[in-house]
Amino acid sequence: MRSEELVRALKRARVLVVGDVMLDRYWFGEVSRISPEAPVPVVKIGRQDERPGGAANVARNVAALGARATLLSVVGRDEAGRSLEALLRKENIAARLHHDRTIDTTVKLRVIGRQQQLLRVDFETAPSHEILRSKLAEYARLVRRCDAVILSDYGKGGLAHISRMIGLARRHGKPVLVDPKGEDFSRYHGATVITPNRAEFGAVTGGWSSEREFTGKAQRLRRRLKADALLVTRSEEGMTLFERGSRLHVPAQAREVYDVSGAGDTVIATLAVMLAAGSDLAAAVRAANRAAGIVVGKFGTAVAYPEELFEKQD
Repeated sequence: MRSEELVRALKRARVLVVGDVMLDRYWFGEVSRISPEAPVPVVKIGRQDERPGGAANVARNVAALGARATLLSVVGRDEAGRSLEALLRKENIAARLHHDRTIDTTVKLRVIGRQQQLLRVDFETAPSHEILRSKLAEYARLVRRCDAVILSDYGKGGLAHISRMIGLARRHGKPVLVDPKGEDFSRYHGATVITPNRAEFGAVTGGWSSEREFTGKAQRLRRRLKADALLVTRSEEGMTLFERGSRLHVPAQAREVYDVSGAGDTVIATLAVMLAAGSDLAAAVRAANRAAGIVVGKFGTAVAYPEELFEKQD
């Protein structure tokens, strides 16, 4: 498929993103002295920025590629939730956010000085069971109208019903991609593609001393979870896709790394959009690898655009 044909196909793709959303806040400032109260730098804040984070950043990446992104999640009835909703509207994301008055919207506040992150402060609360049940009911309606599903697990409690969500998507014939969290992957049983990073994979399977051992562990995990595919992202080593009887390794793109935050969001978003547009999985992985190489050269949670992703691809 030529680049212009692929871009048109991406615009027709419909991707449903479900998971833990958050607001990424950045405070930028100058550091000129050490505090007299403690041996820490004093940062004089001069600029602030806000971006969608977590599953909201996944949806932002989907929309940046031209696809139609629907986001289903939970926020608090607070200022951070309102700010996140406003940002999502600007990104042309159809946000279906359930409001839980018992929680605070998850916020990650990063303090930046001298082009370095000096501190991160997290604010978070797990959503209530009543809100999660109502979200599951809406998911059952939305999944029928999409071409692919992303379940973005950040371990904040928003995917308590993930096993049922995977089952619903598969029964409707929708590919369901999972970005996992934690050491128990059994809850992702039956997913189409699971995309752990190297550290997440190692936490579940243990270490390895050779590519042969790595491949054996990956294929055993894939079979145990009854997943169609397992994609392990390996930072500077690229990424490796495991399907039944096959292994595809794609080396990392050779470009300067500025900030790796959010790269996993870009990978799973690109995979889902490509699959929703009719691409095969191998081509989707290669596109996701290129997209990851683009966003790590940008600051903070960033996105890749079609003109960047598909340049010189004809």
